[in-house]
Amino acid sequence: MTVAAVRTAIVAKLNAVSGIGVVHAYERYSKDNARLKQLYCVTPDAPLLGWFIRRPNTHETGNLQSNTVEVIRWRIQGMMALDDANQSELIFDNLIESVRDAFAQDESLGGVVDQCSEPGNDSGETCIQVDDAGPVMFAGVLCHAARLGLTTVRYLERQP
Repeated sequence: MTVAAVRTAIVAKLNAVSGIGVVHAYERYSKDNARLKQLYCVTPDAPLLGWFIRRPNTHETGNLQSNTVEVIRWRIQGMMALDDANQSELIFDNLIESVRDAFAQDESLGGVVDQCSEPGNDSGETCIQVDDAGPVMFAGVLCHAARLGLTTVRYLERQP
């Protein structure tokens, strides 16, 4: 499997969560706030609710002539338009928990990775983590935002 296949599996897992909104395999940009907002809305009239995936770092260790361990830390960023009257923070928090539950059910992402926890770290971080959450301005809209972290591990066989 490739890094692209891992990214695709993450997108598929997110898209399986009910009410997730728009999921992009990469961070979408636009100089125009109206256009950027459109990219993160299910329909033109819907409130902003969207996610993107980014790979901030990859570490590879081991013996290049036999097995190497590839550890990727993925950032999954979500935004949802803030609507205080409808307690949107609680709705978004429940959505985050639904995402965490979806990833907890399958640590191999359908067999694409070997695990979603650091190798040899049995008492440490596993599955998806909430790294940060709070209000932000995004595309000219006051939003709730969450930055989730996911570690994926693949054991690779490298041939010189």
